[in-house]
Amino acid sequence: MTVENNGPFPGSGARRVPLSRQRAAVLQYLRGQSGPVTATALAQVCALHVNTVREHLDALVEDGLAARERSAPAGRGRPAWRYRARPPQESPAREYAGLAAVLAARIARTSADPRADALAAGEDWGRVLTAGQEPSADPRQARGRLLDLLGEIGFAPEADAEARRVRLPRCPFVETAREHPGVVCGVHEGLARAALAALSENPQEIELLPFAEPGACRLHLDTGTVTGGRPRPGGGEPGEAS
Repeated sequence: MTVENNGPFPGSGARRVPLSRQRAAVLQYLRGQSGPVTATALAQVCALHVNTVREHLDALVEDGLAARERSAPAGRGRPAWRYRARPPQESPAREYAGLAAVLAARIARTSADPRADALAAGEDWGRVLTAGQEPSADPRQARGRLLDLLGEIGFAPEADAEARRVRLPRCPFVETAREHPGVVCGVHEGLARAALAALSENPQEIELLPFAEPGACRLHLDTGTVTGGRPRPGGGEPGEAS
């Protein structure tokens, strides 16, 4: 697998309301600036109305994702606010980033089938995280419980109304995933697969699309018929995410 973009931001285990697509785009533009910028300057980069950008920036400040400071005084009038992106917050999962990098490199180097071993490891992880939980008879509810679990780990999932098409704008091990995507992303797919199997009475197919777009991976849930709890070969083309 070749990584063609940087993918998600580093993940955080903190629970927060998922960013809207437009607010996430404003944050991404802000991260791309070399220094603090005013809302007016950023609005020109984002091609949005300055009031819209200012609203998103203030929300990002409140959520701890951006910082706000006054510009240096220049003539009459109150100096304008300038904004900068904060470094991604550390999370308990990220404390193990070094270990994850070592393990991923070893699997990639020594395994005869790195992806299969990664999927198996992820499935073991998913079963550990869902041990003792009762499965849901409602498939939509089961998918929602999976997304709650992924949010706790640090993926910050953003889903459609049916929780079938999901953006993953964050990843707790994204740096290692860029180096060994077949291994790390395989672990994450295995995790989602086993967790959903444990949380749902009805088998549901899962497809993870790593680095599917700049700034996010994609996860497609319940995309077709499953036999024996495993995805059918080929899987068909996934629908467009909302």
